[in-house]
Amino acid sequence: MRFELRDGVLHTDGAPGLLATADYPYYRDRPTVWRDRLETLRDATGIRVVSSYIPWRHHQPDPDAPPDFTGATRPDRDVVGYLRICAELGLSVIAKPGPFIHAETNYGGLPDWICPLRNPEVEPQLDADGETVRWIGSVPGPDGEIERWPLPAPLGAHFAARTAEWLRAVNKEVLESNTTPDGPVVLVQIANEGLFTDGSLPLWAYDYSAPGLDFFRSGLRRHYGSLDAYNSLHGTTHTDWAQIEPPRERHSGGPLDVRRQLGYADWGRNQSDALAEAYHTWSEALAPEVPVVVNLNPPAEHPYSLDSWLARVRPERWNGIAYGFTNWMGVVSTDHDSHARYVVGAKRAPGPNLEENWGFSELYDRAYAAGATSFHQSLLALAAGATGINVYTGVATSGWGDDLDAKHTPPYPDCPPVGADGVAIGKAGTVRMLADFFDAHGAEFLAATPATGASWGLYAPYAAIAAWTGDAAEGRASAPDSADALPGCGRPLREFHERMRSQGQDYRIVDLESATAERLADHPHLVLHGGAFMHAQVQRLLADHLRAGHRVDLLGPVPQLDEQLTRCTVLAEALAAQPVADAPEPPMAEVRSGSADAYWRALAPRTGYLTVLVQSDNDGPVEVAIGAGPDSRGIQVVIDSARGGAAVLRIVDGVLDDFLLTGGNSFLGSSVTPSVSVDGGAVSGTHGQDLARIGGELRTLVP
Repeated sequence: MRFELRDGVLHTDGAPGLLATADYPYYRDRPTVWRDRLETLRDATGIRVVSSYIPWRHHQPDPDAPPDFTGATRPDRDVVGYLRICAELGLSVIAKPGPFIHAETNYGGLPDWICPLRNPEVEPQLDADGETVRWIGSVPGPDGEIERWPLPAPLGAHFAARTAEWLRAVNKEVLESNTTPDGPVVLVQIANEGLFTDGSLPLWAYDYSAPGLDFFRSGLRRHYGSLDAYNSLHGTTHTDWAQIEPPRERHSGGPLDVRRQLGYADWGRNQSDALAEAYHTWSEALAPEVPVVVNLNPPAEHPYSLDSWLARVRPERWNGIAYGFTNWMGVVSTDHDSHARYVVGAKRAPGPNLEENWGFSELYDRAYAAGATSFHQSLLALAAGATGINVYTGVATSGWGDDLDAKHTPPYPDCPPVGADGVAIGKAGTVRMLADFFDAHGAEFLAATPATGASWGLYAPYAAIAAWTGDAAEGRASAPDSADALPGCGRPLREFHERMRSQGQDYRIVDLESATAERLADHPHLVLHGGAFMHAQVQRLLADHLRAGHRVDLLGPVPQLDEQLTRCTVLAEALAAQPVADAPEPPMAEVRSGSADAYWRALAPRTGYLTVLVQSDNDGPVEVAIGAGPDSRGIQVVIDSARGGAAVLRIVDGVLDDFLLTGGNSFLGSSVTPSVSVDGGAVSGTHGQDLARIGGELRTLVP
């Protein structure tokens, strides 16, 4: 079989499908139970694709010995044998060799010997204050807690060389003989949530190490061409590129000269370039024969995190490396902030969710003891734009030693679909319903067009500046048309998100620097925040968009300069000539009653998929109107679901077809008689049990 990722969608022999996966950390279990656990996972959940990290520290604890992938030094290192079992059971595999994996392992899965404390040739990663960036190591300190060790500078020469050796060994010894069509490996994931689970950290968190600054300065040289050009734009008199320093302090408020704004934009571009550089370097060293994907953690909860994330995460620059994302940010059915940040993560680019928490309640939040919590989040990811779902982890494990994880005690995790005894629990049935529903309808679901209104136009330099300027970054520090007007990005995007969702509207995000006129035409109504300057090419693109009869709503200052800080009013003139805005678009899927969120994906005017996400504070039925307007009442939908639950409905010509619906949430103590009505045609189930119809067959499940 031939596997491709096209626009974030997995195609198998040319046919698109929704990617449903479950993770199994073989390295935490005894090899004697691998086959049994995989077989139970397959049969109980219906999942046919397994993801597994390949921890560097587990397979190569000795820097002077080659990695062990066959169990020669210890049976639980026989990843080749593990993959053979997967193939024999008909399971495909996403291999994840890091080099950093997190996964609650010592030092994030890096071997101790690559730590700067153990190896002086490895340069440490530094933050803006010159402090080492640290991660939990592998030995306890005097207080009994695991020490925090400095992380390597990712672009440091020695670390890069040893990382390349590791990845080349993985390819030669593990992947070459186990890649489709002759083996089970169909995708490879590199890195973890950025590089070192740092994708959502502020822009000043890293990397100010010597190799990091060398890369920054070489990037400036490529971007500006000459030192004279750099000095002219930045108002400096440097005589050597090495004299240029990156920003290190946040702007505290008040006007900010546009030349200093350029400096912040330079560092944001460097962060995205450094991420892409590491991705490409590691991918080239691995050189797999299957697509490469990464998993980004969504923006964090801090005010500056959304801007930092938007500046750093630029999938359009990855040249063939596919976007994927994780959760690990809060219970979205309870925490509205987590919900919004999760939606932005799913919308940034098409790609699968590669880690959804289905097993950790003690380590993260007790709400995950109930399958309804993860079911809700998986459906939200798909509704918001994800092309796949993941169960992390599918199986509880209990066979690791302190050399792999000295902090946590078995089982790992505590409440997944398959327990440490190998017995499937209620969550397995919930996953089975998801897997079966999207096995039947996943390709059609992805082919359906999300019903969206306006799109957010992302101009990443503004995000890079706003991350450093904080509350000042809404143009309030100076007149909107002044030369030092501050741009905004993350905060106005969040406000746009809230406004759209409150109006029953969905939206998309489009990157303006990489967009073409043809692609932008698919976004007839754009909303974005302005600033003092904007690339001339982007200004022309937006001006042409307006002249083509489309709509652009620019919030805040209107750019008067281009990227060379020369006067450029192309966009300002086009905006001035724009006619009065039309009336707002009608709601696509409007929640008429109940505390819930709803998304509609259309195949035809009265055919498509409705996803309803019921919040934890909901009480009573949820009523949703699809496509209602002045001349139409649309499709009227009423569901009764447990609090914190969710539903996905396939509607054909206005008639309910297959569906999934939550009837119980054990964590919240919520039980209802699940029911769904579409234009009066109703189906109900048994009190406290989940309800589904797949292939026309009704199913119930005690969650």
